[in-house]
Amino acid sequence: MPSSHAHIAERIEHALRGYASACGLSGGLLEAVEYALLGGGKRLRPVLAWRCAEAVGGDGERSLPGGVAVELVHAFSLVHDDLPALDNDDMRRGRPTLHIHAGEPMALLAGDAMLTLAFDAADRLCTDEPADLRLALIREVVEGTRSMIVGQVYDTLGGLGAGLSDLERLETVHRNKTGALIRAACRLGAMLGAGTPNDDGRLGAITGFAERLGLIFQIVDDVLDVEGSAAVVGKATGKDADAGKLTYPGVLGVDGSRAEIRRLQDEAEALIAPLGEPARPLIDLSRAMAQRDR
Repeated sequence: MPSSHAHIAERIEHALRGYASACGLSGGLLEAVEYALLGGGKRLRPVLAWRCAEAVGGDGERSLPGGVAVELVHAFSLVHDDLPALDNDDMRRGRPTLHIHAGEPMALLAGDAMLTLAFDAADRLCTDEPADLRLALIREVVEGTRSMIVGQVYDTLGGLGAGLSDLERLETVHRNKTGALIRAACRLGAMLGAGTPNDDGRLGAITGFAERLGLIFQIVDDVLDVEGSAAVVGKATGKDADAGKLTYPGVLGVDGSRAEIRRLQDEAEALIAPLGEPARPLIDLSRAMAQRDR
């Protein structure tokens, strides 16, 4: 995460720690949740929520309930994705995955707990917000989670319709698997920043921006899986190709993948340019995401 966003990441970390500790979880379960939720990471999604709240003219601090909710869903997805039944990874963010650290039963249950708490956060942390906004926030978390799981199914078990090109299949998988939570984070932040779920054009601009950013994030991930080292990336690399999964470098080549990142970045920036100077930090963040090495 660029240093210009470090103070936001620290505020998010504090909010996540405080929320987890106040949820009344038993000792072993709390330790497992904290291991997964507070064990590093870029905090990209809640930082995006914060910057999207600012981009629509609001206070970034107001985005925290949305950021906490979506980060809980993200942490749940990583814990379950790492399990032997799915990706069977033993390293995440440079340390043992939760099922290696605490055992498979606890990893399953900690993931279940974090997913459940995400919906609670979207409601209980927003008691001062209007009822229509609170309901819209919960629905946004539901939709983002549903789409993310659909994408996981497509990526792991298949089920895409016949007649799609390899590129169309990739985009369908990753608009869901990776893009859905990025889209949800941005929309949650924008709605909280604006104080309303109603779209006056700003929410639509943020939504289009987020959809392109989700694809950018996945393409960069795929390129890193080809070119990065496990020590830098913080997890095993080369696994997607070894598993026979479709990847952007596999379909477009590395140079073609980088060209697609540039195209999507240009479109994303054009969509939020009308928001003016408040959107500048969001553009800077998206550029950093496109150039990341981990």
